[in-house]
Amino acid sequence: MARAGFSELVLVCTKCVKRQGLKKGALRSRIKRELKGRTMPGKPRVVEVGCLGPCPKRALAVATADSLAKQRIHLLDPAATPAQAVDALFPDFGPKGSLTGDLTRMREP
Repeated sequence: MARAGFSELVLVCTKCVKRQGLKKGALRSRIKRELKGRTMPGKPRVVEVGCLGPCPKRALAVATADSLAKQRIHLLDPAATPAQAVDALFPDFGPKGSLTGDLTRMREP
């Protein structure tokens, strides 16, 4: 075993990036830049990988270490800003955290 030089891991599907017409490494660099701008303990690692499983037509498949532990994959909107993408990947449920987005769509009739 060896010590990892990073604290957070984000996996980005290259197939989804290509399907959405983005350049190779574009989403990776946007997410990494946004993570570096936030106060996080340790260094983030963003890696482009092969297919993660779900192949959405209008979304990007992204996984974190936490989401993989829960056997879940995030499907992000390609038009989302880097800040919105990072907020979706790492929600803040602390005492000062807040819910964002339209909650009316989540209510049942």
